[in-house]
Amino acid sequence: MIDQIKNLRIEIEQALNAVDTIESLEKFRLTHLVKKGTLQALFDQLKSVSPEEKPLAGKEINLLRQFAESEFKSRKENFENSAQSSPDIDLSLPGRTGFAGSIHPIRQTLDEMVAVFESMGFAIAEGPEIEDGYHNFDALNFQPDHPARDMQDTFFIKSDKELLLRTHTSPVQIRVMQSQKPPIRCIMPGRVYRNEAISVRSLAEFHQIEGLYIDKNVSFAELKATMMVFAKRMYGENSKFRFRPSYFPFTEPSAEMDISCFLCGGKGCRVCKHSGWLEICGCGMVHPNVLKSGGIDPEEFTGYAFGFGIERVALLRTGIDDLRALYENDIRILNQF
Repeated sequence: MIDQIKNLRIEIEQALNAVDTIESLEKFRLTHLVKKGTLQALFDQLKSVSPEEKPLAGKEINLLRQFAESEFKSRKENFENSAQSSPDIDLSLPGRTGFAGSIHPIRQTLDEMVAVFESMGFAIAEGPEIEDGYHNFDALNFQPDHPARDMQDTFFIKSDKELLLRTHTSPVQIRVMQSQKPPIRCIMPGRVYRNEAISVRSLAEFHQIEGLYIDKNVSFAELKATMMVFAKRMYGENSKFRFRPSYFPFTEPSAEMDISCFLCGGKGCRVCKHSGWLEICGCGMVHPNVLKSGGIDPEEFTGYAFGFGIERVALLRTGIDDLRALYENDIRILNQF
């Protein structure tokens, strides 16, 4: 029995010396350390060994098992540490490409519009996105029963309607008039919020850019000229546009500016509601009551105001026919810009 143990030790040592991969180490374990392995076979033979020889044989087998298990554990740890610290690298693989980001199409459109108005002499003014009812409604000549004051149209922060998420950037106009004396010529870009259903052409959170010009003897003709210059610079000299009478509480007279739909070429599509025209701007002469709220004498000064929806303009510039696509973070869309 002792000779068998010595022979198995020699076999185990030779097998350990031949281990050079994690696979060969696993083969060693399956040969010697499992229940049907060589070591267990020796333990099973102890039953037939004489009582005088059994203590020494049992001791030697235990020592051999401890040796084999210790060597197996040590080599396994070495293989695992080597795999973690020195991973295999395939030098034949192509190098990794660094992908540069790009400006979001909404931001691109906003920057382009701001640049056009800055070239026309407009300064930039900003205001808070959380507004009070006075600046968002009262000072802009909204009547107490106006639908925009209802919960279904506006996100109110307090139940008493003291604070709300601004529904337009027009409150900035009031703040500018209260802090500056005419002449005033500025634009107000920013994010606005309305409690609207998400659809192809409307969102609950979007961007606007509004403009305000106040001075002595400002006319509606100057407003139309400003809008036409902007439209030609943004959409090209051959752009077709029109003005339609409209109504806004803060301007009188008021108008909406339409431009021929870029997506369908004026033939009609779901974005332009099959009319061939897309409204891009609301505008008009500043209402005398709004001038008074801003601390400006309407008998001495007149002015005009206008407002654009940035997302609507971005659709025309990019050819996208669904507003939701601009906010879904689809890399296939954003990579095109």
